[in-house]
Amino acid sequence: MVSNQVLQKTIDGVSQITRVALAVYDPEGGVLASNVENSKLYVEPSREFAESTAESQMAQGSHFFKVFEEDHLEFVCVAEGDGVDSQMVGKLLKLQLEELLIAYRERFDKDNFFKNLLLDNLLLIDIYNRAKKLRVEYAKKRICMIVETGPSKDGGDIERIHSIIGKRPEDFVTAVDENNVIVIRELDGEEDESAVVPLANKIISIMKSDENRDVRVSYGTVVEELKDVSKSYKEANLALDVGRIFFQEHKVIAYSVLGIGRLIYQLPLPLCKMFIQEIFKGKSPKDFDEETLTTINKFFENSLNVSETSRQLYIHRNTLVYRLDKLQKSTGLDLRIFEDAITFKIALMVVEYMNYMEDHSF
Repeated sequence: MVSNQVLQKTIDGVSQITRVALAVYDPEGGVLASNVENSKLYVEPSREFAESTAESQMAQGSHFFKVFEEDHLEFVCVAEGDGVDSQMVGKLLKLQLEELLIAYRERFDKDNFFKNLLLDNLLLIDIYNRAKKLRVEYAKKRICMIVETGPSKDGGDIERIHSIIGKRPEDFVTAVDENNVIVIRELDGEEDESAVVPLANKIISIMKSDENRDVRVSYGTVVEELKDVSKSYKEANLALDVGRIFFQEHKVIAYSVLGIGRLIYQLPLPLCKMFIQEIFKGKSPKDFDEETLTTINKFFENSLNVSETSRQLYIHRNTLVYRLDKLQKSTGLDLRIFEDAITFKIALMVVEYMNYMEDHSF
């Protein structure tokens, strides 16, 4: 549906060029947009004209025209004055409004199409046929991005993000809820998923500077066909969820870097609790003191390198060995052994996942 704001902008633009005052009414005579001196003067004539069979007429010394969308009466437009110039301007406005309705209908149809595509509500044959009708190319490289904006104050996030990324006709921006804006980005032949990283950083930077909002962006993998866009969307969604747990410091998160985090995220909590019970034998990483936790994290950061870890912690190598021995006695896991280190790292991630789920009452 064309907004009153758009209608007003349209008639003001035409009036500025032609010097003819214009007004647009709904079929019941309601004023939608006007720059005539007395818009109420044409309310009743517009309503009567809408009920008639005529497509244009003269009344109150002005020209009236009907604007249709697929045989349905949408607007009555009025060009003030009874001269030929007013008649021509009225016809021009009628044509412009009809083109505007077509453009908005196509946009609405395309919006519905992409939303249903993202939510897997279309059969393969429907995707192909509707894409052809809407002039959307089927076999193109695309990637799905999700911009987590939180609730918008003015509801203008879609247009805001559209303007940030550049209004390219091959890209599509929509939303399926109030917290996230979805960008379906078409890529050139040589581009891969890394091409969207500068774009994601640009969105975050501009929205943070303009509105001081905490924005995060996730993205899926590149797909080659339209039917697989929903796959990239699901990946981006998962990246957003998993990123909140294991990549809290990242504002841009890719599905491809989630690693084992995406597997842990899909584990049932009872299974996680059993695993932690077996690994820590009734204890919890929460019971470790700050010094032990710092040592563990730094040891993992340095790929189990004792010398480098002790150097970065500013402690003697023997002190680090003592701490690792102490940890081995309490958990039965020696972090200097690769398999034990993997088990311990996974256990820490599982605990992190469990804490997050419990804190958010999932």
